Amino acid sequence: MSKPNLDYIKDLAGDDKEFENQFIHILKTEFPSEKVIYEKAVLEGNFHEAAQIVHKLKHKFNILSMTEAYTLSVAYEEELNAQNMEKDKEFLKELCTIETYLKTI
Repeated sequence: MSKPNLDYIKDLAGDDKEFENQFIHILKTEFPSEKVIYEKAVLEGNFHEAAQIVHKLKHKFNILSMTEAYTLSVAYEEELNAQNMEKDKEFLKELCTIETYLKTI
């Protein structure tokens, strides 16, 4: 499982603390609703919507330096487009990791 960090955001922001804080605020604001949308799509068996939200979420994995989770999400998005949700439990673990991490920053 990947371990999130702010290295990419800090590198991108440089010395601009306001930019860094805004970026973190966006993550903290968007992520919870995207997770709910994902869970609802899976519950309803809506492969298309699940694939769309996985596509959005994979960029958050990348931003939080979660390389393994990013790779998982790329493969899972393809699976969802093929009407397959086998990686759901593994993907949910990564989402929970982000959820927990965002509460600490």
